[in-house]
Amino acid sequence: MKTDFDVIVIGGGHAGSEAASAAARLGARVLLMTSNLETIGQMSCNPAIGGIAKGTVVREVDAFGGVMSRAADRSTIQFRMLNQSKGPAVWAPRAQCDRSLYRRAVRSILEEQPNISFQQATAAALLLEAGRVCGVQAMDGRQFTSKAVIITAGTFLRGRIHMGTTTQIPAGRAGDAPAIDIAEQLESLGLEVGRFKTGTPPRIDGRSVNYAGLDRQDGERPDYRFSAFGQTDRPDQRPCWITWAGSDVKTIINNHLQESALYGGAISSRGPRYCPSVEDKVVKFPDAERHQVFLEPEGLDTAELYVNGLSTSLPPEVQVEMLHAVPGLESAVMTRPGYAIEYDFYEPRQLTPWLEVKAIEGLFFAGQINGTTGYEEAAGQGLIAGINAVRRLNDVEPIVFGRDDGYIGVLVDDLVTRGVDEPYRLFTSRSEFRLLLRQDNALKRFGPLAAKLGMLTPAELGVLDHRLGQEQEIVSSARESRLSVAEAPALLANAGRNAAASPQTVADLVRQPDLSLKALLGAVHGPSFGPFSDEAWVSAEIELKYEGYLAREREAADRLTELASFSLRADLPYSDMKSLSTEARQKLTSTRPGSLAQAGRIPGVTPSDLQNLVFEVIRRRATAA
Repeated sequence: MKTDFDVIVIGGGHAGSEAASAAARLGARVLLMTSNLETIGQMSCNPAIGGIAKGTVVREVDAFGGVMSRAADRSTIQFRMLNQSKGPAVWAPRAQCDRSLYRRAVRSILEEQPNISFQQATAAALLLEAGRVCGVQAMDGRQFTSKAVIITAGTFLRGRIHMGTTTQIPAGRAGDAPAIDIAEQLESLGLEVGRFKTGTPPRIDGRSVNYAGLDRQDGERPDYRFSAFGQTDRPDQRPCWITWAGSDVKTIINNHLQESALYGGAISSRGPRYCPSVEDKVVKFPDAERHQVFLEPEGLDTAELYVNGLSTSLPPEVQVEMLHAVPGLESAVMTRPGYAIEYDFYEPRQLTPWLEVKAIEGLFFAGQINGTTGYEEAAGQGLIAGINAVRRLNDVEPIVFGRDDGYIGVLVDDLVTRGVDEPYRLFTSRSEFRLLLRQDNALKRFGPLAAKLGMLTPAELGVLDHRLGQEQEIVSSARESRLSVAEAPALLANAGRNAAASPQTVADLVRQPDLSLKALLGAVHGPSFGPFSDEAWVSAEIELKYEGYLAREREAADRLTELASFSLRADLPYSDMKSLSTEARQKLTSTRPGSLAQAGRIPGVTPSDLQNLVFEVIRRRATAA
């Protein structure tokens, strides 16, 4: 049996869902192939979306009509905006989700796309012809042909679960078989493969928890939605609970450390530095008196709780002992043990900036296969792979996001330029332009591009125009409107500033930290000015209040664009450029950067190397002419 498609997506997780959706929105005939259709959109670990930098990625994906934002809005059972006491560059939306509702929402959103077909099948091998991919063969013998294939296999490639040093289970995650055959084929094709590990904590029955001494954490901002394209009603809301792993837990872990898969020698792979196991916390931070633990609801239809902060690879019986040493969990019933999982990933410097495998035309990788960790990082890569798989098969120039365009651009550039030596996770600190790349302006940054590419429906285009028009109207009014102390004495006096007696523009006044744009314009035009959405007010105020800082960041971004415009051919003979250091020649030969800016971010390539590289390239261009 043969069936023909434009794009085949292998894997139905967060990367696969976005890849399939993006390709379908561009008009491609898409096949989403997964070993179990019931687990499309499955949250394998923490049932939460967003967080530091990650929440901004969700909003960036949403600007292209993405899946994750809409699924999160339909399943949010607690929402918080992190870092509100800090500047807007690091504000971070985070939603605790109902795991079942989220999964069902993803499937429903994908099924709204008529161009997406679904097949429950395990990929056994890529079909190749003359160095390019032309389809996929399933384990049951069926063949599906296509012009492009996107692999988003998550932790399934030769995945192996570890609980203690003696229990090892081949699995992509608990309850699902790993993908062996296609992993072996990819390695046989000469691709550089490595092994990473990640983990998950135990789950417990919430009915067995003593909540009396725990700190309750309720949600906030009931009006906030990740998606700009719809005000979905939220389900019922639920609290989280905070407790601590203290000295008793540390003692138990130290007594059983050699029984841990990680410290007992069963696992040698690197894990995520910023999401460590509780064993890592105890060993690497011995002076810490205690470690915070969050009890997070799994959903509305279950009492089960996710024990965030106790990720572990200890044997199940030790996990129970450890749980009972946590305040409030003295009688807790463990419903599922935590575990560590090892899996294959492929060095991402083998990819182009549009996530196509350099050695195999038409083959794209997205998600944990590229050495990343996190649902949001996977979603961002899925979007890039989905868009560019379609553009490549249509022989159109690929879309590459710059570092000043969005966190997705930072993510992909870091991967393909620097590679990974541990599971990669996004942070605001990874961006040079984080004041430009805020969660509130993601639609403004990427919405026009999504519209240009034809990825938005007529209704979504209407939302985009309305939202950006509102912000522009507010900003324009602030620049044109004037206000004096005599006109609003209480407002300006309460600000604690000596405002000039003569009228000043609202745009100038709002730069004072104690003044609100909405209040200032209300004083000029009356309280009925608008009406405008809260999002439009927030973005407009940030743009005006931080105008000087934003201008400096834009200047720096423009300089980066100038460097990026100095292109580097893929076939440059770096090994022959003797003016470069040996390390620079080796790193440039391995990475094959597309621009001088990208070359400058390769570890080991110095400013002197960059200067000499410019001379070498100019000399070769002159000789060729």
